[in-house]
Amino acid sequence: MLIEDLDIHPSIKEVLLKEGIKELFPPQVEAIKAGVLKGVNLVLASPTASGKTLIAEICALKHILENGGKALYLTPLRALANEKYEEFQKYTAIYKPDGRKISIGISTGDYDSSDPWLGKYDIIVTTNEKCDSLLRHRAPWMNEVSLVIADEIHLINDVERGPTLEVVLARLSQINPGIQILALSATIRNVDEISEWLNAKAVALDWRPVKLREGILYDDEVQFKDGGSIKIDRIVKDPVINLAVHCVKQGGQSLVFASSRKNAVNIAKRASKEISQLIPRTLKRSLENLAEEIQSSGERTRLSDTLAELVKCGVAFHHAGLSGAHRKIIEDSFRRGNIKVLAATPTLAFGVNLPARMVIISDYRRYEPGYGYYPITVLEYKQMVGRAGRPKYDNVGEAILIAKSEDERDYLLANYVLAKPERIWSKLGVEKVLRSHVLATIASGFAYSEQGVYEFFAKTLYAYQYSLDAIRGKIQRVLKFLHDEGMIEVEGGFLRATEFGSRVSQLYIDPLSAIIIRSALWRRARKVSDISLLHMIAHTPDMSPKIRPTSEDIDKVALFLDEHRDEFMFEVPDEWGDRIEFEEFLGEVKTAMVLKAWIEEYSEDQIIEHFGVEPGDLYYLTETARWLLYSSYELAKLLGHKDLLSKLAELMERVEKGVRAELLPLARLEGIGRVRARILYNAGLRTIEDLKKASIEKLMSLPHIGPKIAKKIKEQVGGIVSQEEWKKISGAASQQEQQSLTDYQ
Repeated sequence: MLIEDLDIHPSIKEVLLKEGIKELFPPQVEAIKAGVLKGVNLVLASPTASGKTLIAEICALKHILENGGKALYLTPLRALANEKYEEFQKYTAIYKPDGRKISIGISTGDYDSSDPWLGKYDIIVTTNEKCDSLLRHRAPWMNEVSLVIADEIHLINDVERGPTLEVVLARLSQINPGIQILALSATIRNVDEISEWLNAKAVALDWRPVKLREGILYDDEVQFKDGGSIKIDRIVKDPVINLAVHCVKQGGQSLVFASSRKNAVNIAKRASKEISQLIPRTLKRSLENLAEEIQSSGERTRLSDTLAELVKCGVAFHHAGLSGAHRKIIEDSFRRGNIKVLAATPTLAFGVNLPARMVIISDYRRYEPGYGYYPITVLEYKQMVGRAGRPKYDNVGEAILIAKSEDERDYLLANYVLAKPERIWSKLGVEKVLRSHVLATIASGFAYSEQGVYEFFAKTLYAYQYSLDAIRGKIQRVLKFLHDEGMIEVEGGFLRATEFGSRVSQLYIDPLSAIIIRSALWRRARKVSDISLLHMIAHTPDMSPKIRPTSEDIDKVALFLDEHRDEFMFEVPDEWGDRIEFEEFLGEVKTAMVLKAWIEEYSEDQIIEHFGVEPGDLYYLTETARWLLYSSYELAKLLGHKDLLSKLAELMERVEKGVRAELLPLARLEGIGRVRARILYNAGLRTIEDLKKASIEKLMSLPHIGPKIAKKIKEQVGGIVSQEEWKKISGAASQQEQQSLTDYQ
């Protein structure tokens, strides 16, 4: 089927043809035959790179250009939301019937807002959690959404993210009964069941643009599922490195999935020596520039130094411990083909799209603290192998497991290569998960009675798979809990949320977290300190996972606990009466210690050294802490604890900026992070007034403050600057930009 033959607006055809897309792939053809462009609900399950996103784009544009509707694009991760937002940009030159151009909006943060500004956009990209938050705030523009696209719908199977997506789809269907649902997935075994729940048709094809060969390496030979085989030269003892070298010698890139962060780094280190010898001289200069970019992005740490050294060899690692800036640099350079071998943790398989000629699964087992090693699911395996083969670059993609014996080879063949992925099951029926969603159902007016709550949850996948009776008892217990804790009340047979319950739902925190915060605010510690409040939020279920003490630092954390015992708002468990509870408490204490170190201006490298917490984890921790401190502030305001408001507000901002209190006025300036703020302060420039009076020469003489930053400071704080000085600084800034561009090229 040709693009020219589609029943779509000529402007869409023009954009697609300009992109070089002239003909549809088989899954796209089947989706159109199923009626996706005529408003039919559809579950489209096909391998990575088979064109699912294009169908979503065309469908969204049809709703906007022909029906005057809006499209909502849901993703499980912020990184994916950003990726999809960029992909939609190519359509912003198209004019709508009203003469305005198509507009794309994105929102992935701030869960305490209805984001009314999003209403002006035609296509809105959000994470599942952000969409849930918008529904709780009853964002008025939600009524205009005529199409919802649910990406990676198989993640309904995920304990953490699944229930939110499930509830969001049920709520959107309730608000807009005529809404079209387009669900996308790479792998669903029970696709018919999921489509029946969504009242949708199903299109499930195994077709992919690049042929996939799945195989198992044993004794230097890869035997493929299709009967073929290849011999791998034994260069080193490690078969993973031998496979990677083989791939690079053939002109490809390899993506290695490791079972842990430590293993990912170690694989990259072992690969670097061999791959470095295969890198052409012309590429080495680009890799050196890339290494410099890594070291100049964000704070320099031992982790970033290791990454930069490996990148020079054409090798990198990728895991959640890396900062967002470093992950993006690695992803972009891998896509450009500069990095030849990338060792990553399995989270990448469910995240951004990074295909490679060869996917190597170094270990099919995962280590779970307290449980030991266990085999990965077939679903996870299929997600990994889906990354094999780069469209337009590779004729074939290879995905390879590694066996240490013939017996293990047979096991891997039967249980992974030839196996079907597991069925997707709803994970909604857990009281911990239900607490928040039942409260939101009442607080946001999706149900007004106990029967109304049951009717809403009858629309979920859980009720479809297990029956409503299976969840009714759990809902009853949750309703009793919410009533006993003063979050809901009954009036004349109707349920309504109290002011406390409504605020908790809007703040997007677990009701149990709110109860813990409420209790702590009433009880108080003898001395309310930063540690008191940081431990309070670490004590909540929303601060998850906690930073567990290691065997090396458990005594240090216990000593800190003893020294600050009178500052905690909760009773310290008996060390020997309940050892498990005591160790969990130590995890909360260590989490508070890390946050305290951050606001005392420990560098990221010092935090790695002292606590073993890497930049990516630190970012996630501070984001969560900031939100819980904001929620604590809002609850303290609601509950009448006015004396704590200024302390909570200051602590929230310090956690956001990572500074001591005296630096806050400086750190609030755009472009002035914690490092530059400290440099300015130590140079005697401690207030906005000081900066107003400071000369351009004084600012530019300080480390890390070049002409561009000096100009930005002056623009923000005002002050008298002569025309000659502006000319001088603008010229220096322009020269700096030109030099940066030359260095990059």
